[in-house]
Amino acid sequence: MRRIDQINVIPLIDVMLVLLAVVLVTASFIVHDKLNIELPQTQQSASTAPLPETRHLALDAQGRLYFEAQPIALSQLSALLHADPKRPLELRVDRRTAFGDFVAVVERIKSLTPPPPLTILTEHVQP
Repeated sequence: MRRIDQINVIPLIDVMLVLLAVVLVTASFIVHDKLNIELPQTQQSASTAPLPETRHLALDAQGRLYFEAQPIALSQLSALLHADPKRPLELRVDRRTAFGDFVAVVERIKSLTPPPPLTILTEHVQP
């Protein structure tokens, strides 16, 4: 009887393909947008008094953007912030705002060169 000098890898490949198929099918059933997530609230704040030179930006629940209490379009934001890029910026976002709107605003702010110092305000909760 002659001995085989090679390892037969075909069964190993078959098993790996079956495992890969199981992982892919299982991963397709995971639904990320149905998670019940409660956003954290803060009980401590670093500073409650804004600096006098700070610019104020607000995003309401409907996705409307306000710069120094004046409504603006997202396309205007870059030009307004580019005028004085070193001045700090405070961003106040309503908790009911769509996350996509928030990301679009932060992305626009971070796309400036250099980006202004940004503070995202949170609501202080009494313990």
